Amino acid sequence: MSLAVARPFRRPRALLRRGALALALGAVFGGGVYAPAAQAQGATATVDIPYQEFTLPNGLRVVVHEDHKAPIVAVNLWYHVGSKDEPAGRTGFAHLFEHLMFNGSENHTGEYFEPFELAGATDMNGTTNSDRTNYFQNVPTTALDMALWMESDRMGHLLGAIDQKTLDEQRGVVQNEKRQGENQPYGLVWDALGKALYPASHPYHHSTIGSMADLNAASLEDVKNWFRSWYGPNNAVLVLAGDIDLATAKAKVAKYFGDIPAGPTMAQPAVDVARLAASSREVMTDKVPQARVYRVWNVAEYGQPDVERLQLLAQVLGGSKASRLDKRLVFDDKLADKVSAQVSQSQLGSNFLIMADVRQGVDPAKVEAAIAEEVQRLLAQGPSAAETEQARTVFKAGFIRGIERIGGFGGKADALAECTVYTGDPGCFRASLATIDGASAADLQAAGQRWLAGGEHTLVVVPGERQPVAEEPAVTPAPLTLPPVDAKYTTTASSVDRSQGVPSVDTFPDLAFPALQRATLSNGTRVILAERHDIPVVQLSYQFGGGYASDHGGKLGAASFAMGMLDEGAADMDALAFGNRAEALGANLGAAAALDGGSAWLSALKEKLEPSLQLFAQMLRQPRFEQKEIDRVRASWIAGIGQEKARPNGAALRVLPPLLYGASHPYAIPFSGSGTEASIAALTREDLVAYHDAYVRPERATLIVVGDTTLAEITPKLEAVFGDWKGNGAAPAAPAVAAVARPQQPRVYLIDQPGAIQANIFAGELMPSSKDPGATQLEIANTVLGGQFSSRLNMNLREDKHWAYGAYSFLREALGERPWLAFAPVQIDKTVDALKEMAREIGDYGSGQAPATAAEVEKVKATEIRGLPGSYETAAAVLGEIAGIVRYDRPDDYVVRRAAEIKALTPAQVVAAARAIDPAALTWVVVGDLATIEQPIRALNLGAVSVVDADGQPVAATAAAATE
Repeated sequence: MSLAVARPFRRPRALLRRGALALALGAVFGGGVYAPAAQAQGATATVDIPYQEFTLPNGLRVVVHEDHKAPIVAVNLWYHVGSKDEPAGRTGFAHLFEHLMFNGSENHTGEYFEPFELAGATDMNGTTNSDRTNYFQNVPTTALDMALWMESDRMGHLLGAIDQKTLDEQRGVVQNEKRQGENQPYGLVWDALGKALYPASHPYHHSTIGSMADLNAASLEDVKNWFRSWYGPNNAVLVLAGDIDLATAKAKVAKYFGDIPAGPTMAQPAVDVARLAASSREVMTDKVPQARVYRVWNVAEYGQPDVERLQLLAQVLGGSKASRLDKRLVFDDKLADKVSAQVSQSQLGSNFLIMADVRQGVDPAKVEAAIAEEVQRLLAQGPSAAETEQARTVFKAGFIRGIERIGGFGGKADALAECTVYTGDPGCFRASLATIDGASAADLQAAGQRWLAGGEHTLVVVPGERQPVAEEPAVTPAPLTLPPVDAKYTTTASSVDRSQGVPSVDTFPDLAFPALQRATLSNGTRVILAERHDIPVVQLSYQFGGGYASDHGGKLGAASFAMGMLDEGAADMDALAFGNRAEALGANLGAAAALDGGSAWLSALKEKLEPSLQLFAQMLRQPRFEQKEIDRVRASWIAGIGQEKARPNGAALRVLPPLLYGASHPYAIPFSGSGTEASIAALTREDLVAYHDAYVRPERATLIVVGDTTLAEITPKLEAVFGDWKGNGAAPAAPAVAAVARPQQPRVYLIDQPGAIQANIFAGELMPSSKDPGATQLEIANTVLGGQFSSRLNMNLREDKHWAYGAYSFLREALGERPWLAFAPVQIDKTVDALKEMAREIGDYGSGQAPATAAEVEKVKATEIRGLPGSYETAAAVLGEIAGIVRYDRPDDYVVRRAAEIKALTPAQVVAAARAIDPAALTWVVVGDLATIEQPIRALNLGAVSVVDADGQPVAATAAAATE
């Protein structure tokens, strides 16, 4: 499903934002000369992204990175066009075209996703922002020809496939994506900020997703001219990363892309940071649960050294628990529940953004004043040397973790493509990282004084009636005259016969899941190790009992709250000291509860493994549970519950569990596990200590280790910090999870969201446990209905009807009966029609009237099995799979067994499994503007209708309903 950044801001580059190791990655234009790796400064390990590059005669620039750890190749194609390039009256064109390019090409009719699903592609998507459009997918090595054929066909052979029907369809999808974003609390902020920060003539003045008026005004010829302008090979960069070499890349790229003619060379807008001459401020009212303060400066453009210095300054100011704003606003003065600072880089100019959620009962003006004081203090005094070094360490550690992934959002292919598009140098991050590595406290202070001394815009969003941001009327763009194609570009002959269609993929790599090695600590904990030596990081996850189910009969949310408090101070360190220690080590630590248990995790740099393990052990064995920290976290937690209830999906997922399981069931807790305001308010320190004593204990626990270590190395280290750890008292028995009878007839619950422009529709019922022998068959049956892009629900409501941005279904893992949910956010005027379609699709499928076809089953089987080699690229993915093996008592070779089971599945088995979906026992929850949708839903007679609030409590019928 294609995505867009529907705002003028981009998150900082995923690798550089989190890391700061210097790389020496030189490149020689066109000749494919190898750029060697260099030793990372300040670290004992060599970490790099070596690359080679070449350029086709038609101008397509190609960057190649070899990483043979998995039999997959990341294909990442960037076009240097974004919303900044849109003429007046045609906002949203770049993003609309991103969608159109997923709708087939002249030689491949049908959904773009289908060949990739059949080949087992992973991390497949496309995005648009202000500056560029990209398309990416990870494919098995044997499917590279197919992927390059598909990408080249839509680059060189698209216009004939775009007709009015396709334009209207994707226009509707995009407009529902816009509605979906705006329907959320604070959903109008980014549009308002763009208009305030940039004048009307600036390319960043309007949002990436554009206006409804301009989208409606787009004609077929407008769209085709947009393609002719921007999507030639000379305006693109292709990165191939993974199981590939330069010779192969040269041959295959020339074969599929070489005959595509170059397009015109379109001028890029001039850099225009658009610094504000004076400070400005505005207040917006919205249906939000709490006030929020945004403070934004326009700062230097992408690639400037000051941007990197400002990233470090943002880390010091508000990048973590240990930051100055957190200490002042959250810990000391208790003015805010949450605060952050970051730099969002863009081609023409970047943004330095501070955002704070105001604590209930606090005047937002106090938060504004405190932010201003802390900024001025930092500019006047500068950060300390220790703060600077700690920020640098956070970036270094994050960089090491970030380069584990070859593709997808923020992977190595992304870093190479971004540098090439914006600077012409695939290794541009070398200079950026060197800047970060060498920046002194004085350098950060000077950068702050240059950019943050004034000229900021403050936006305060306060609870009240929503104030829509007025759209500018559509205007007719100026006539477009394309410049001639540069004569230096030529084409090469191709042997590809595109009339034969997409190349078939007949062979696939074998699944290689790491061997699981085992040991047992003196404290009874079982250790499972999976070695991964591609980056110098070790990840651990301690698996415990308890979880949300243990809240049964007590205070809902206690499990989540107690686990969340583990990193709020331990041993002789309070919360701030603990956070500082973790950052100084470059370690990530935390803990959380899930439905049937809890887990605590550590991601440690190999060179800092022993002190990181010591900190991890202190967190687990000696949590402080200080009353002042409990009170602080409690206030933020309750505010978070308010945020959940204000979001339509959050509200639905809070009320569904009690409706599905019954109020007295152990699983009758919001799917988030957050509890209720009353239950969290009633929690005491004794409750948290009791949970810790009962469930955070080594006996019967499992410690999963994945990463750069061996069993011989890690076991004595674990023994040293955990070997003498013993639980307090007797361990409680696991909660009994009783079976639940399904309702006798469908039920409909409505939650009012006054003024909503979409309705969020959910349908759910209970299914057998994840441990059920038929679990895999049911999962495949669900995928046919709603588990992937080309499944029935999405193809109906998104691609056919274009009433929704997406419609899906999923199964959640559970030891007891697990929930099955289908959902779709739809435009408000299509609520009843969408309900009818969902009910029909689910009913026909579950009853067997429209059973899974052989083709559907084979497609899902292919996606599942062929995608496995690429699914375990990261240590986190391996660790997650092992956690499932532990939680659900699965064999060590579960991944291989499941693949074999899927391979042997027949359509008849899938049809039989689908009968578990009983259309006569569905529970429906619809969140929307009841003044608009309640009466039509009641008239639908889908089931008995009740109106409830976001806590699931009954609400009196509306006047409109009462008059029926």
